[in-house]
Amino acid sequence: MANNQQVNFGYRKVSAEQKTELVGEVFHRVAQRYDVMNDLMSFGTHRIFKRMVLQMSGVRSGHTVLDLAGGTGDMSALFAEVVGSTGRVVLTDLNNSMMAVGRDRLLNQGFAQVQFCQAPAEVLPFADSSFNCACISFGLRNFTDKDQALNELLRVLKPGAPLLVLELSKPAHPAMRAAYQTFQALWPAAGKLLVGDSEPYKYLVESIQVHPDQKALKQMFEDAGFIDVSYHDLVGGVAAIHRGIKPLQA
Repeated sequence: MANNQQVNFGYRKVSAEQKTELVGEVFHRVAQRYDVMNDLMSFGTHRIFKRMVLQMSGVRSGHTVLDLAGGTGDMSALFAEVVGSTGRVVLTDLNNSMMAVGRDRLLNQGFAQVQFCQAPAEVLPFADSSFNCACISFGLRNFTDKDQALNELLRVLKPGAPLLVLELSKPAHPAMRAAYQTFQALWPAAGKLLVGDSEPYKYLVESIQVHPDQKALKQMFEDAGFIDVSYHDLVGGVAAIHRGIKPLQA
C-alpha cells in the first residue's frame, strides 16, 4: 500500500500508519475487559461461532495452525486442544496488550503447544507453506491493508490448506439490519459502564459499517488467489464465516 493512501478508521479517513497506531490504541484500552464485552455484545454466541470455525477447519492432531489477530486466545485454546502435544498453534497479533492477556490465559491452562508472535498481518514473519490452517476471528476489520494480509495468508498456508475468517457482517433482511443497528447503538454506553471507555466501541460500530459485506469479502478471497471460497451467514448475517482454500499449485 502506498504511504500516502488513505484508509478507513471507522468513518474517518487516515493514513495507513495512523490507522495501525489508532487500532493499537483501541485494543490497548480494552484488553483487560475485552472478553467480558464480547460476551455481553453477542450474548455469548461468539463462543458458539468459534466452535463452528473449528469444526469447519479440518484441523487434526499434529497440525500447525496460525491464529492471526488471536488476541486473548479463545481460538488458540480451541485449536490447541485438537492439535495436541504433537501440533503447534502460533497466536499472532500486532497488539501486545491483547496478546499478553492471551499468553497468561493459555499458559495458565497448560497449552504449551501455543507459541506467540507479535507481527503485522501484512508482513508475516513465516516461511512459505508453513501452516495446515489459518484463522482470523473478529480481526480482519481492523487490518490496515486487508488485501495484502490475504496475500500473506495465501503465502504461508500449505497447498490445499484452508483460511477461515469469522467476522461481524451485514444482515440481508432490512428488519434484521435495523434491529442490529439499534442494538449496536447501545455498545458505546455499555463500554463506558463496563470498561470505563466508550470510544473503542464507537469505533467498533463504525468499523462494522465500513467493512466489506459478505459478497465483497468473498471476492477479496478470490482476488488473493483462494479457491472454493464460500461463506456461511450466522444469525441472519450479523456475522459470517468465510472459507477459502490455497490451490495445490499455488
